[in-house]
Amino acid sequence: MNTHYACFVRPAVAAICVASLATLVACGGNTCISLGGCVSGNSVPDVTLSGTAATGKALASAAVSVSCAQGSGSALSDGGGHYTLTFNAALPCILTVTSGGTSLHSLAFAGGTFNTTPETELMLVYLASQLGTTESALIAGFPSNAQFQQVLANQADVLAAQSAVVTNLQQRYGVTLTAPAFLTTPFNVGQAGVDSDLDALAAAGAIGTNGMPDQAAVALLSAAGLAHPLTAASSSSSGAGSTSSAAGGMM
Repeated sequence: MNTHYACFVRPAVAAICVASLATLVACGGNTCISLGGCVSGNSVPDVTLSGTAATGKALASAAVSVSCAQGSGSALSDGGGHYTLTFNAALPCILTVTSGGTSLHSLAFAGGTFNTTPETELMLVYLASQLGTTESALIAGFPSNAQFQQVLANQADVLAAQSAVVTNLQQRYGVTLTAPAFLTTPFNVGQAGVDSDLDALAAAGAIGTNGMPDQAAVALLSAAGLAHPLTAASSSSSGAGSTSSAAGGMM
């Protein structure tokens, strides 16, 4: 039997095959998982992502697309802007929700709830600026750029960016946000919390009538990100210390 195509099941070789469970020794280029054969070492796990897409009103029946470090998925939001999708992927992921002329982005560094709102759009603007690029270039380069993937997978970097968005919006627009964890807090449109914060930001002028962040808000977060750049060394450091200054006030 040619070992390039299958695992031997004779006792001596079977023992080696079983041992490879712990050592991930390749069997004919694949991983040997039992006495019966091998499977591809390139498989990725199932990931479930859910969230709400809203601008203060729900983005209902919107196209939701998710692009990950490996794998992609798509779905439609329901009448309340909620979406859920399960697919094979390696994190992190960038989410894009499109409804008419509104196209908002978000990210996911783990499975679970990750919303898509004008606040998450501004968070990506901030992260892109920290990386010395634009949001559009970050999204376009993400599938092949190891540093982009590293930063978006780093929970500390992402949560620091979230805090920076809250701080800068509150200082610039005089709005006290009641749900600072806007990325991962489940919410329903019409209820207090993330959605009422979006209504307040829209009333203050931070969100335009098209549901997109106002250009002044985009410029604000872009400048704030430039003031707190992320290097390859800082983004690979563990803990919040590497980006502790990222939540600083507006420029």
